[in-house]
Amino acid sequence: MADKVTLRRILRLFAISARMDMVYLLRDTKFALLGILGDLVNNLATVSGVFLIAARFGGIGEMNADEVLFMMAYSTLSVGVFTLFGSGNNIFISRIIGRGQLDHMFTQPLPLGVQLVTGGFAPFTGGGNLLVGTVLTVISVSRLRLAVTPLWLAALIAYQAATLAVTVARSYIVSSLAFYAPAEAEEISSVAINDTWVVGTFPLSGMPKALQIPLLTILPEGLMAWFPALCLLGRPPLGLTGLYPVLFALLLSLTAKRIFKRGLRNYVQKGSSRYLPYGFRR
Repeated sequence: MADKVTLRRILRLFAISARMDMVYLLRDTKFALLGILGDLVNNLATVSGVFLIAARFGGIGEMNADEVLFMMAYSTLSVGVFTLFGSGNNIFISRIIGRGQLDHMFTQPLPLGVQLVTGGFAPFTGGGNLLVGTVLTVISVSRLRLAVTPLWLAALIAYQAATLAVTVARSYIVSSLAFYAPAEAEEISSVAINDTWVVGTFPLSGMPKALQIPLLTILPEGLMAWFPALCLLGRPPLGLTGLYPVLFALLLSLTAKRIFKRGLRNYVQKGSSRYLPYGFRR
């Protein structure tokens, strides 16, 4: 019964976030539409740039132009999932930490995790990239004549979930610095996420292994689109298993949880400098 109540509450919170997102859209439609259009143009410009290079030279590395288009579709879809569930500061968590706003969340009659999961849901203003990514995926799959089976669709969903998990985990790892240096690290999550997506949209095929391996381990930009796309095309690179993105996401998430909890413990013990006489935002 407790699980049903928790699920019902989470769904209710998602509905509240969706309603607030609709109110924001209807209250200032012009500003909201400009923001949505700006996000679409920015993402499509990044995607189209790489695809036009592939089209001009007949592909990149071992990937032909249609395969690069599929990778770009996967990337756009990933950004769409991210903006759908992370349009608030729930993923850009260093902002909340650096501004001392965790104190406000602790006063709410909800677990912190539930607030973070549901706080950034924006289906109306954050769903544009998801729609475009879906259209591009359909086009690229059709051009490649891929056999879309229930198993393939399940793999696509699993890889998208792994990509989102890697993005969130990386953000929470670097954002933990804001527990110790709130002023300096307030926007570190933005830097980490934006840099990840810029590099992650370029195919690593044809690059030397000395560059590919670090971008699949130390800096997981290769897991943003390149590796999952090749797995969905039926040829995981570097002889690795197709489960690698999921396993990496799980390991990184566990690491992020441990690091974040340690920083949170420090925050609870020492508080935020925002509320001190010498606080940088007082």
